[in-house]
This record gives sequence, structure tokens and C-alpha cells, in this order.
Amino acid sequence: MHRRSFLGSSIRAGVVLPFARAIPVLGQARVFAHGVASGDPLTDRVLLWTRVSGAASDRVTVGWQVARDPDFREVVTSGETVTGPERDFTVKVTATGLRPGGTWHYRFEALGERSPVGRTKTLPRDPSHVRLAFASCSNLPFGYFNVYRRIAERDDLDAVLHLGDYIYEYPNASYGDGTRFTPSRAAIPDKEITTLSDYRLRYAQYRSDPDLQEAHRLHPFITVWDDHEITNNAWTDGAQNHQVEDEEGDWFVRRTAAVKAYFEWMPIREPEPWPSQRTWRTFRFGRLLDLIMLDTRLVGRSRQAEWGDAEGMAHPARTLLGDGQERWLFGELRAAKSAGVRWPVLGQQVMMGHQLDEAGQPQNPDQWDGYEASRQRLFDVVGRERIGNLVVLTGDVHQSWGTDLPRHPLRGYDPDTGAGSYGVNFVTTAVSSPSSAIRRLGTEEAIAAEVRARLAANPHTVYGEAFHRGYCILDVRRDGVQNDWFFVPTVEERTDEEWWAAGIRVAPGTQHGVRASAPAS
Repeated sequence: MHRRSFLGSSIRAGVVLPFARAIPVLGQARVFAHGVASGDPLTDRVLLWTRVSGAASDRVTVGWQVARDPDFREVVTSGETVTGPERDFTVKVTATGLRPGGTWHYRFEALGERSPVGRTKTLPRDPSHVRLAFASCSNLPFGYFNVYRRIAERDDLDAVLHLGDYIYEYPNASYGDGTRFTPSRAAIPDKEITTLSDYRLRYAQYRSDPDLQEAHRLHPFITVWDDHEITNNAWTDGAQNHQVEDEEGDWFVRRTAAVKAYFEWMPIREPEPWPSQRTWRTFRFGRLLDLIMLDTRLVGRSRQAEWGDAEGMAHPARTLLGDGQERWLFGELRAAKSAGVRWPVLGQQVMMGHQLDEAGQPQNPDQWDGYEASRQRLFDVVGRERIGNLVVLTGDVHQSWGTDLPRHPLRGYDPDTGAGSYGVNFVTTAVSSPSSAIRRLGTEEAIAAEVRARLAANPHTVYGEAFHRGYCILDVRRDGVQNDWFFVPTVEERTDEEWWAAGIRVAPGTQHGVRASAPAS
């Protein structure tokens, strides 16, 4: 059992500030009802976010400050900005001129109130050790966000990666019934969201959750969307869960609305020129690692093949990233190698490791399995240009998996040594959404039996678990990477418990995961 907490976080929340009246207790702020957040950190800057509630006019001036200390005795930068209804009264500012690898405290002021005090970090210039949390799939009607609270309490993180499905688009009781817990967890609005106002209301509800607010308040986030920020099984020109005949409107209008709301409500830099859907970008942690964030959902994805159609999934014309993003990714991998970066890490949405059935056939067309040509082009570049130590991070499937990345698990790959592998893929389970195995099989014992069968059919898979919810910690050093899975016992009630479930360690040059006996220290 590994527990971490911050001493004095409540003291920081109640600091008396000189330029407005005292901060309300967290969760009781009227003007800053959706908390504060930071994101997209670089070595000299970080983006700061909040939202103003209760404005009586269309233009609101918001002040902000960044300091070295939580008491704001050493303010290093400050400014003002203006927000209004055109961006749903959300606020984004970029604090620049900061020291690399520093811890910073920030706050906002508007309409006579001050926000809670947030804490964030800038990227280190040349670190020897980096720790990243990553999570995905937070469905508010399915239960409490205990996972976000556990992430908030950690004091060992450089950043938090959210790999998609930050919200869900469904009405209440369609996929999770919030009335089982508390009325505040029933979906708002109680309909499938399709318009800009719908998406804004759903983000506002999620960002009212105190556990999610606390994770944002204490750590910088690096985010990317998956499908449920728009609608289920989206692709470039449509989605499984978008039906024009059901009066859900034009796909491109809906997609534009969802993207706009995402950029308003998330602590992510907005691409220029607007409108744009570009979310792929790179964060360099010195020569230790490059975090390369991808969009495997909206920009370049071909329509999914039919479930279980192995021939269709292998069609050479199918693409997951699109030509432009694919060229950019290959360029970023080459740049990392040229710069002497030890670990290229891909932060992206869907599972890259093969998921074969007992007959050795891929089944899930929404994953990289459904876009075999795209995966093989990536492996071609990694192999031809000898780009080693590739690590791929994934969310999406509400299950925990750790796999090697061979060209094919059953041909030309040695599971004992990892020979034939091009990298490793670590998959985090969900914050609250249940796995498909839970819905089909119900009991932990039945699910464990299915996982054992999957492991037997997939010799490249080092670890699998499909029952619990939780998050991952990626511990990165020059002499190795370790991914640790942490689980919470339930999402149906609030709990402060978690435990280390498993770890996989990767030595440089091996592209091969080995089970760890303890979490990375």
C-alpha cells in the first residue's frame, strides 16, 4: 500500500491574499466554482486555466499571479486578461519567464473573489529522473473519482497525462446511472450531448467534481481527447454514435462544437490558426525522454472496419493518424534520436499491442489492430532507423495491459528475450468506467479466467487485468523505465485506499517488458 499526501494543502487553500478578500473554502467558491488548473508545461512557461461563474456582464477582467511560495510573498509574474460568453467565461493565460524544473503557485481574482491557490511545475531542463501519472476514461455517472483523488495526493509527479474520454456524451442511465450515488452525478443535460451548449454544460458538471478539481489544482496536466469527448467510436468523417436520422445534426457541426468546448474547458494550448483540431505536440524532458502526444481519433482516422474482419483491418489504404500527422511523428522520432534522447514516449489513445483471439486473429477494429498498415509503417521507421526504447502509453479499453510490440506476436518474436519487439505498450485502466468484461461476465473470478486465456493467446503480453479501476505511474531513468499499476477497491463509494497491483520494467535497448517485484522507488 503506497499512500502519499500533501501536508498543509488546506492551509494553502485558505491563504489571505493582498489583492482581494479571503479565498472561499475549496468547493464553496462562487466565482471560481470550477476550480483552477494548469497544463502543457514547458521549461520556461505553463498554461493556467480557470472559469468565472456568475458574471453579470459580457466582459469580465480576471487578474492572475504566479509566485515561488504559496503565501505569494515572492510573486514572479502577473497580469490581467478578459473573458466572456464567446468562450463560456473560461480563462487561459500562459505564464512565461519561469525557471526550468521549478514548483510554482498561482491564483486568479475576479468579481471581488479569489480562486483557490494552485500548484504547478515547469519541465526540468536535463533531468535524471521523471515520474508521470497517466489515466483515462472518467465517467461521472458510473461512480466516484477516487482515482483522481489518489493522483492529487501524490507528491512525486512531474505531470499528469490524461489520454482521453475525460467526459462521456451519453444521457443518464444509458452508460452509467448517476442517480445510484447522488443526484449531482446524473448526467447534465440528461440527453446525448450534440450542441456547443450541451458540451459546455457537461464539462461544467465534470469540472465541479471535487476530486477532479484537486488533481487539476495540484498537478500540471497534459491532455488529448479520445472519442467520448465527441461521441463513441468517432473517426474523421463520422462516428458509430452519430445518427443524422435521429436529429443529431450535421457531423461536422457537432464535431466543431465538441472541439471548441474541449479547448475552452481543458488546460491545453489552443492551436493557431483557429479553428484547428491539432492536438499532437511534443514535450522534451532534456535528453531523458520526449513525450510525443498523438491524435488517433479525429484528424486522420479512416472509418473502422467491421468487428472481427481481419482482412478489412489489414487493408493497406486504412490510416489511423493521417498522412500529415504520420510524417510529423516520424520526424519527431528522428529528432529525438538525433538529440540523444534516451526514451521516446508516445502518449495516445488506443491500444497499439496486438489483441488476438484464441485463433490468432485480431478482433477490435477501433484499436491499432484495425489499422495494421499504420502500425507497420511505424515499425518500419523504428526498425530501419534504429530508434530504440520506444514506449507507448494508452487508455481507452478500461483494462490494464502491458505488452511488447512485435510485428506479429506469433511470428518472428521471442517472448523470453523480446527479440523482434519494437517497443512496449502500457495500458491504464479507467478512472471509473467499467471494462466490457465486467459488463459481460460480472465476477472478478470469471474475468480473471478470461484474462488468463487472453494471455495464453498473446505471448507478447506480460500483464493483464480487467476488473479494477485505477491509474499508472511511469517512472523514467536512464537505466530503465518502470510502469506501475495502482488500483482503487471501488468507485461506488468514496475511499482513500489504493494498492500497487503490478509493475513492468524495461531495460534500455531491449524493447522488452519484465515483471517487477515492487513499485519503482
